Parts: sequence; C-alpha cells; structure tokens
Amino acid sequence: MRSWSHVVAIESDTVRVVVVGGGILGLATARLLTRSDAGGEVIVLEKEPELARHQTGHNSGVVHAGIYYTPGSLKARLCARGRVLMRDYCAAQQVAYEECGKVVVATRESERERLRRLAERATANEVPGLRWLEGAQLAEVEPHVRGVAGLHSPVTAIADFPGVARAMAAEVRDAGGDVRTATPVTRIEPAGGRAGRGRVHLAGGETLTADRVVVCAGLWSDRLARASGERAEPRIVPFRGEYWSLAPGRESLVRGLIYPVPDPSLPFLGVHLTRKVDGSVWLGPNAVLATALEGYRRSQWRPRELAETLTWPGTLRMMRRHWRAGAGELYRSVRKRSFIAELQRYVPELRPADAVRAPAGVRAQAVDRDGSLVDDFRLDVSDRVVWVRNAPSPAATSSLAIAEEIAGHVTG
Repeated sequence: MRSWSHVVAIESDTVRVVVVGGGILGLATARLLTRSDAGGEVIVLEKEPELARHQTGHNSGVVHAGIYYTPGSLKARLCARGRVLMRDYCAAQQVAYEECGKVVVATRESERERLRRLAERATANEVPGLRWLEGAQLAEVEPHVRGVAGLHSPVTAIADFPGVARAMAAEVRDAGGDVRTATPVTRIEPAGGRAGRGRVHLAGGETLTADRVVVCAGLWSDRLARASGERAEPRIVPFRGEYWSLAPGRESLVRGLIYPVPDPSLPFLGVHLTRKVDGSVWLGPNAVLATALEGYRRSQWRPRELAETLTWPGTLRMMRRHWRAGAGELYRSVRKRSFIAELQRYVPELRPADAVRAPAGVRAQAVDRDGSLVDDFRLDVSDRVVWVRNAPSPAATSSLAIAEEIAGHVTG
C-alpha cells in the first residue's frame, strides 16, 4: 500500500489509545478520549504532513440538519445530535459557523411529491424550523431561485471544518495527548493480553503498543483493514466531486444553500449551490469515479489503485446499476455548459461565464459486494480495534456525536 508505509517507534505502557487518522472524526474521537477519566495517553497518527488534508479539508463545509436520512438510522440520530454539538463547539472555540439556511427546490410539478416525502422524512427526524414554501414564497429566502415549491431548513449551517480540526488537535495536545503528522501506518495486529490487559500493536517495521486502537483512515480504511487481516468488505470506491465557484461579483445570486430535490433512485444528491464561510459560493459537486484514491485532479492516475477499485465485484455491479447516471456525470464533468444547465433549472440567471474552477474533493464511499452503496455510517469492532468502515456526509457534521459512539466501544 503506497501511503501507509511505517510507524514511529514507541514502546510505552502509558499509551491507552491510538487513533489512526488526523481528520475531523479521528481528532474528535481523540479529543473526547483525552477528556475521559480513564487515564493513559492518547496518540493520533496522521500520514500527511498536515492535519485535515483530505475529506475534512475538501468538503463543502455544510453542517447538515438531518433532512435526508432514514429515520432511526445512525446517520439520522448522530446528525441531529452532531449538529447541535458542532454549533456549540464552534461558538466555544470561536471557529466560523453560520446558520445561513438551506432551501430544497422542486423545479417542476413532477418533483412536488418527492419533496413532500422528503418533508415527511425531515419531520420524522425532528429537523427544527422546517417550512414548506410555495413557488412565490421561494424569493423570500432566495431571491434568484425559481421553482414550484421548496422546503426551507433555517438551521442548516456552514462551518470551517479544517478550523474545527485544528482546534480539536490543540485540545488533544493541551490535555496531554500527542498528535503526530507524517506518520503512516501499514497494519494493525492484536498483541494479546498481559497482566489482564489487552494490547494492540501497530506494526510496519517499527511498532507502537496501545490498549485500544481506533481507525479513522477515510479513503484508506479498507486497504488498512485488509492488510490487518480484517474482512474485505465493504470496499472504498473513491468518487471525485468537482466544483465550480461563482466569479467575483456574482456571489449575490446565492444567500445560503440551494439544493435540488434528490432522486431516490440515484446514489448522490445532485449538484447544488453552497455559500462558504469565506463568502465564496461553490457550485457542485458532481460525482465521477476517481482514478486514484487521492485523485483530486483528472490527471491523477494510479493504475494499481484504479485496478483494485475496478476489480472489486461490487464496483462493477454498482456501475451496471447506475450506468446512465454515471454517463451523465462524466458528460457534465467535461462539458461546463451541461454542468451549469443543471443549476439553471433553479437559478435561471446563472451563466457559464459566472463560474470558475474550484478545488475538487474525493468522497470515500463504501460499496458492498452486491454493488450497494453503504448508506449509513458503519463501525466494526474487532478484538480491541474500532474500525470506521464508512463515514461519508454528514460525517463532518456528526463528528462529535460519532466520537461519542466510538468512545462507548473504547471505554465500554
């Protein structure tokens, strides 16, 4: 495995927990564990030279309210709690956070019933402040939007997630924990017990021994699990999400967040317009199969990683199931006018000239062998290791709540 190459050598009986991964979820977990009264050191190992380099630093920055998720699912429950925890955390740490609100727009009568069902789901998830808007009312929330109806969520917010990650890392260090960058991991193996205590080795030439390990490895989570003798599925299939941004002077087209009505037969939400905490507005993302696990650019090809993705039976079954949608995403990836045309359905004033290229992200989407995209968060517990096997959006929103879930496995 290319990116997980070695582990810094430490042998210490004081290391209570090792967290693999320095994104927002790993840091939220480490922060919570350093605040517990169980004693012992907590160490975070991040393979990159800086924290939050991947999904945390490449997402849209939206703090979701829980509109979309199946009632009773982990996503629904942890998103609801996570949003409140994230709001309060950003206030306490003085990290940028703004409840700019979201409107989901039905642009044709045929979408109205789907929007009604979405409103029922959001109500079941107890999303606060929901308001149904008829077509003429949309302009009260977003003056440049056109549609037949909308669903407004005023508590949906935007936040500086990399800033949150940095604040969490500082808290870990202040509490006596250790956050180490440029420290990759190759595999994890149980070390057995000693004096009634179980330990876990992180091995790769050099080793670190700890009582418990939490793996929040994102794009590399399945590779690291397989190298450690864990089950092969679900497998991570990387999707590149490409963004455009509104050119300077055109940001006034969008006040907050504008989303289409999602099609339940398709795997992702569709392109949308997102105001960022710095005042910019991003358009997208689409979703195209990435040609490398960290393939943020079209020119990034890693044949071995791509081959592993394409030879996974679940990938081929997924592609057969969604080939029409996939073809459309590829077309919009290379045709700016087609990309913008999707957004013009609900913001007609938008023009191709209004959009300039913005950074892309890569979504670590878990796929089961039957080709199903794993929809809910998925945690596995094996011996003394907690594996985060699937944590797509709204993982950043939910990170503080997911950390509570993980900590329950670690300390329970």
